[in-house]
Amino acid sequence: MTRKIPSTGEDIAAIGLGTWQVFDAGNDAAARAPLREVIAGFARAGGKLIDSSPMYGSAESVAGDLVAELALRDKLFIATKVWTRGREDGIQQMETSCRRLKVKQMDLMQIHNLLDAGVHTKTLQDWKAKNRIRYLGITHYTASAYAEVESWLKKEKYDFLQINYSLAERTAENRLLELCRQQGIAVIANRPFAQGAMFKRVRGKPLPPWAGEIGVASWAQYFLKWIVGHPAVTCVIPGTGKPEHIADNVGAGFGVLPDAAMRRRMAEYYDAL
Repeated sequence: MTRKIPSTGEDIAAIGLGTWQVFDAGNDAAARAPLREVIAGFARAGGKLIDSSPMYGSAESVAGDLVAELALRDKLFIATKVWTRGREDGIQQMETSCRRLKVKQMDLMQIHNLLDAGVHTKTLQDWKAKNRIRYLGITHYTASAYAEVESWLKKEKYDFLQINYSLAERTAENRLLELCRQQGIAVIANRPFAQGAMFKRVRGKPLPPWAGEIGVASWAQYFLKWIVGHPAVTCVIPGTGKPEHIADNVGAGFGVLPDAAMRRRMAEYYDAL
């Protein structure tokens, strides 16, 4: 299942891969082994977007090393972020990220949580003009920042917005998702499981009998399909370090997507649990 990046029409798989916490494995070979399987399985299933950040400890280096070992760079869409203040520090950090992720041209560079967004936006626009990056975007993870996010989306031209959106955190659909649809901005949904809180809520509870109508075989797929069923969402980035979980997550990218009526039904069922 693919979605088009609005600014170019490029296709990208709807289920991506986040690296926060789970890819912070350092040089521990035993800890890296399952992550190698995660990336291999992700790519095998048609996954494209891998998202990281210098904020995520060693995640950039780990992901970069494993992608290189597997010779998968040309099959993947690599995204990271700039997370510092000042033009020169921002440039230095982005250069470091490119080295860690072993890319000459970053597919997507994002301003992490809008930190020094005015300065970094100018740098990213320059890097895009020079083909150092293919796309630029901004990110946040909390509803308290939505007014500021909206202001930047209206003030500057971005290709992507990465924002928290899930059955547990729906506020983004009030204004931001529609704004992105109107302005042709791709949306990456982060925190799709609300940092695991959603699984605690459904533990021991059965999927609804009608979940099979849209090919849902697990709660993870239920949560992910609800997200990518929104027409403004381009990609969702669940993070995992377990090979069995990546197979389950990517499974949400196949089959039928829920329409508006089914998404309402899914939300009502979840809310009633």
